[in-house]
Amino acid sequence: MPDGSITNRSVTSTEFQTRAGLYLERAAVGPVIITKYDRPSRVVLDFEEYNRLQALAKARPTRRAVKAAELAPEEIEAIETADYSHIDPELGQLMD
Repeated sequence: MPDGSITNRSVTSTEFQTRAGLYLERAAVGPVIITKYDRPSRVVLDFEEYNRLQALAKARPTRRAVKAAELAPEEIEAIETADYSHIDPELGQLMD
């Protein structure tokens, strides 16, 4: 897994089934992405890394759903003044 690219960390589901032990060992070093029909499908990772990610997600949730009426004025202003053009020029134009 030299450069961390998806191709160096991925394996087909058929190959994973054939050599599961090898890829379980590799998952101790870094995530192994299992592909199906040339698309990422599953990830095998070390249990300690899984626990770390779970704790991080619980400690700092990144998403929440709220009604627009529940937004604070500064949140509304942040949405209205945000520049989305770096993500998608068309989205940036829609927000103008």
